[in-house]
Amino acid sequence: MPALMSDMPLIRLLPGRDRRAKAGHPWVFSNEVAMTPAARAIPPGTPVRVEGDDGVRHGIHHFNPHSLIAGRRLTRDAAIPIDDTFWQGRIAEALALRSRLFPTPHYRLAHAEADGLPGLILDRYGDLVALQANTAGMEMATPAILRALDALIAPRAVVARNEAGVRALEGLPEATTLLRGTEATGTVEEGGVSFSVDPLGGQKTGWFFDQRENRARIANLARGETVLDAFCHTGGFGLQAAASGAARVTLLDRSEHALATAMETARRNGLADRVEAVRGEAMETLERLGREGARYGVVVADPPAFAKGRKDIPAAIRAYSRLARLSAELVAPGGILFIASCSHHVAAGEFADTVIAGLQRVRRDARILAMTGAGPDHPIHPMLPESAYLKALTLQLS
Repeated sequence: MPALMSDMPLIRLLPGRDRRAKAGHPWVFSNEVAMTPAARAIPPGTPVRVEGDDGVRHGIHHFNPHSLIAGRRLTRDAAIPIDDTFWQGRIAEALALRSRLFPTPHYRLAHAEADGLPGLILDRYGDLVALQANTAGMEMATPAILRALDALIAPRAVVARNEAGVRALEGLPEATTLLRGTEATGTVEEGGVSFSVDPLGGQKTGWFFDQRENRARIANLARGETVLDAFCHTGGFGLQAAASGAARVTLLDRSEHALATAMETARRNGLADRVEAVRGEAMETLERLGREGARYGVVVADPPAFAKGRKDIPAAIRAYSRLARLSAELVAPGGILFIASCSHHVAAGEFADTVIAGLQRVRRDARILAMTGAGPDHPIHPMLPESAYLKALTLQLS
């Protein structure tokens, strides 16, 4: 049943705790809410109306009384029913933007708060969709979201990759489930390469769309060069470099499944004669290659997040410094280093300073060619700077 204003619970903010809401922030924190017994009894994920103690309306939020982020705004208009029409309209807006941005249906279709869908991630691979519901509200809304997807794009299959650690903060279990269809393998077209994707068995939602523009930049710089793609997953950087004319590409990852998928993609696209796969822990392998005197025209270092929480920041800074040092030692004079961080707890400036410090330890001078982030299908909510999680540096080393 749709959530109508007439039967929607009302949550009031505490006196003096409405400054953030009045400024337009999409979240309400638990210490800003009058947590009455009635509020605490509201089932997690329920749409509620939020008002200040002065009666100012702050729209409709998904509410979870057991989470630090108690409310996540769905709409400023408290009179809008949260029904199938609402969900289809929101996803249709996100779809219209991606259709303007990209010529083929391979993109992040919904990026949480920035698309007015707090806690929801949708990645689209043609007629295959990977869904990640990171909040109790989006878990509750998943059946309506599936109906909206059916109406808008009629996907062959939908996979729920509900494995993000943030689900625990919402009191939700982690699980991977095939919600629609009978199988969920597919392809994504990028940079002239058809990549295999496996949302059920691969990492995250099966592909990292956020690096699309960075992969294109590196592929352009890799023509005629030898390339090392560390933490390669299924070879997004390395195989596009090969397709752009790289002389030789080495893919490095610890996952046998990811490397097998990458090599299958290389064979299918006629690139296997210039691509090799090396299985191993990336840091250890980079260190070994440095001792052996290996050098590459382009080195890509795109690791998973080193900082899962704020307490991990010091260790993450040390790890990024070490990664920069080990990677830089493998770059030939005049060559290119691409290094990235998807740890949203590490600020962009802090990451850049750490990388430069790592380069200085091995006495490599550099010029920064680009400081970039995620592509436009990962929009940033202007009130949530932490949603600009991806930081990347492209450098030429002396």
